[in-house]
This record gives sequence, C-alpha cells and structure tokens, in this order.
Amino acid sequence: MTKTNGGPATMAEKILSKHCGRPCYAGESVVCRVDAAMATDGSAPMAIDYFRAMGGEKLADPKALVFALDHYAPPDNPATVALQDRIRTFSAEQGNILYDIGAGIGHQLMIERGHVRPGDLVVGADSHAVAYGAANAFAVGVGSSDLAAVMLTGKLWFRVPESIRIELTGKLPASLDAKDIALEINRTLDPQDASYRVLEFTGEGAVLLTFEERMLLSNMSTDAGAKAGIFDADAVTTTYLKNQDGLRHAITADEGAVYAKHLSIDLNTLTPRLARPPVGGQAAEIVELGQDVDTPVDMVYLGTCTGGRQSDLESALRVLRAGGGKHPRVQLVVTPASDKVYAGLAADGMLEEFIKMGALMMTPGCGSCCGTCGAIPGDEKVVISAANRNFTGRMGNPKARVFLASPAACAAAAVTGKITDPRTIM
Repeated sequence: MTKTNGGPATMAEKILSKHCGRPCYAGESVVCRVDAAMATDGSAPMAIDYFRAMGGEKLADPKALVFALDHYAPPDNPATVALQDRIRTFSAEQGNILYDIGAGIGHQLMIERGHVRPGDLVVGADSHAVAYGAANAFAVGVGSSDLAAVMLTGKLWFRVPESIRIELTGKLPASLDAKDIALEINRTLDPQDASYRVLEFTGEGAVLLTFEERMLLSNMSTDAGAKAGIFDADAVTTTYLKNQDGLRHAITADEGAVYAKHLSIDLNTLTPRLARPPVGGQAAEIVELGQDVDTPVDMVYLGTCTGGRQSDLESALRVLRAGGGKHPRVQLVVTPASDKVYAGLAADGMLEEFIKMGALMMTPGCGSCCGTCGAIPGDEKVVISAANRNFTGRMGNPKARVFLASPAACAAAAVTGKITDPRTIM
C-alpha cells in the first residue's frame, strides 16, 4: 500500500500531513503537533510522573490539556482520593482544564465542551479517545508516557496508518441503532486486518446517522482492532459541535485514495446484534441477538461512552414504557455520560421516570463499566450492558457474565428479565 508523494490521500493521511507540515503517506513516521490531549484519573497520575521525569516544569499548552476524573467517580478508597488530589494540585499549578468528579466521562466532555474540531489531531490516554473521530478528527489512544511527551512539547510521533473504507448503505430499521452496526463490523472485520489501520466511514448510511451514532461507531473502532475511526464533517457535525465555522477546517478523502481494504454493510438487512461473554480467554462472539433469546438476566446496565447519552437513554426508556416498566427481579443501573445529560434527563422528566421504575442512578462517569466503582455484579450473575467491552472481569467481577447490546435491547431485557429482541416489545 505504498504511495508516491503527492498522490491522493485518505482522511488520516491528510490530517497527519497538515500537522507535520508536509505530505505524508501510510508507512511513514512523522512528528506532528497535537491540537488537544485528554487523560483520566486512571492515566493522568502516571503521565504527571513521566512529565516530571522528563524534566517538565511547564506545560507546552495548558489549554490544550484536559483531565477528567471519571474512572473513580466517586473514589472507592483513600488511595484513590490521594491520586485525584495529585491531579487537582497539578492542574491548579499548571492551569490546564480539569473536569472534576460528576462532570462526566472524558470522551463525552471532549466533544460536549468544544475541545475537538474538524480536522484536528487529538490524543487521549484512554483507548476510547478514538470516539472524537465522529467530529472529523484523527483521534487516537496513547499511553501515559506518550501523553507526557505531548504535555512537555505539544507534539508526538506517529506512524501514518493505512485505512479501511467502510461503506454503510441503506438505512437502519426501526428498533436498531449504531451499536448493532458496530457489533456487525466487529463481527465481520478480522482484528488482524484492522490492526493499526483507520476505519473511514462513508456511504449514504453514514450520512443518515446522528452525530451521537457516529461517536459510537468511532468509539468502537478500537474494539474492532483499529487505530482510529473517522467520519466526514457535514451539517450534522457542525450543528452538534455548535461550530458552524467548522466545515472550513474539515478534511475529506481524495478520490483515488488507496485503501488497505473495503467493507460494505447493508443497514437495510441488519438485525439486532449481541456480544456474548468470552469463554476460556477467547474473544467475545458476536451473533444475532435471537440466538440467545430467553437467557435470564440479573442486571441491565445503561450508560458508558457508548450508551449513556440522552438519545441512548431515550431509546431505552421508550422500550421500558412500551413494556410496562422493569421486571422486579432485574437490577437496572443507569449512568448518564455527563452532568449535562443528567440535567437533560431531569428537565425532560426522564430521570423521575427511571427512578420510579426502580433504576439505580449513578454519578456520571466510567466506574460501573470498568468495575472501578459503582454497581458491581455478583458471582454468576448475568448482565446485559450498553457498554463497548465485556472481557472477563470488565465490570469488576470475573465470575459475572456480561453480554453487550444496544440500549433498546438492554431495556427489553429489563422489561422481561431475559434477553429479548426489542422489536417484539415495540
């Protein structure tokens, strides 16, 4: 997949070219300026240590660095409190942006609070930083030492990745959402084929997606094994970002750009998808949801950076209403992605509805998803979750079994107490 300098370029190649100051193509190594960087309370303390070890005294650009206290929200022990206090002290000294406990998930805040724009190069010390690709940015997850280099210099080296062109055709049927598309892509695409490559989403189906649906697909590109996921910018993008000037900086792929692989997904024929719990160290198997119908469920988890936005929770609530509420045996856990989402639920009366149905409302953040705090499932309990990962122990208990599905499918299980096709309720 080598190219001649000056030839047609993919979106990833064009963004990296813009940020390194010369045309660059897949396979090259380049040093690029970084527009924005994010770290969580799970990665920031180590990044601060590396920054100090590198001789760092002053951030290259304090306003380009965001810390989000989201993984331990609220903290679960005194040691975690001490780590979070270190982050607060560092931010007070350096003047970088800090979102404290309760503000929400860092990935949601990066988009919601305007830290990402079309054409940007953004890094995050968390693998799901790839979510920002929905904004037409090249966004990747990095380690704490790489983040420290950005903190110190404002730059980072990259090997320019190849890209896979994913064409979405048709339109999603009712009661399906972007989670079903993501699971279908992850089922179809070999992780070895996706490794260190960018998923470039295109086609009529991509244009019809909401911005939040695009965020989900970009987010879960890392779970397909990819380096990043990216969409074109359009009116949907600029409206969501509240930045009507954003299209001036938008990046589009050139006609004739070279791709490592092409994949087409027909949305018209898509059915609800489900990721089964891993068995014996193997990866989760993704199947049609109907294959596991009637599997009893103990906990339903609505939230995370893939299922905790207001549109996700509205989708779930529609199913809960249609089904007459929550099954008495099921524990329903709801975690809004940010304080803004939480406030929106309250303003629309949805928060009260969830509480009246017996839902356990959690502090906006990542705790229950990654198992660091919040609601933890018991031994041998079956969970169906709107999250992006379900490897063994992901929710804090390796003896629990976690399925992944769309918010609608999760809500359908909450209604019946077992895995249920949401179309049968709606």
